[in-house]
Amino acid sequence: MKIRKSTMKDLASIQKLYQKARLFMAENGNPSQWGTSYPEPELIRADIQSRSSFVCESDGKIVAVFSYKMGPDVTYQHIYEGEWLNSSPYGVVHRITSDGTRKGAASFCLDWAFKQCGNLKIDTHRDNLIMQHLLKKNDFVYCGIIYTDNGSQRLAYQKA
Repeated sequence: MKIRKSTMKDLASIQKLYQKARLFMAENGNPSQWGTSYPEPELIRADIQSRSSFVCESDGKIVAVFSYKMGPDVTYQHIYEGEWLNSSPYGVVHRITSDGTRKGAASFCLDWAFKQCGNLKIDTHRDNLIMQHLLKKNDFVYCGIIYTDNGSQRLAYQKA
């Protein structure tokens, strides 16, 4: 597998990955985290244009996508019922998903992102038990609760 920056040519493939992820989440007890339309095409385009969108390829096929950039992230400025592991500069992963065809693709993406910065933060919905398991498996530590820009509560994790 390899990681590369997404391009506008990847837009249709990325949208299909997110559509599949929304259905998977709904079928596995997490229908509200991404609902029926998140991330919207405009947000995906903005990620690509800002060069924070990355795809993971296996045998020339896109099998995962995520957003990665260096912080600070405004949603991580305040944490409740806990604290971050440190206050050092950090990277952030958002909107990570895989198509499920390549075992370990999401872990590969998280490992790549961690290697970029050595201090990584991520959050997920309370109902996203699959992501919570993935984060624990990849040595992320639960740190507390954060709130997204729309006021939604998320479980916050960090690996340092």
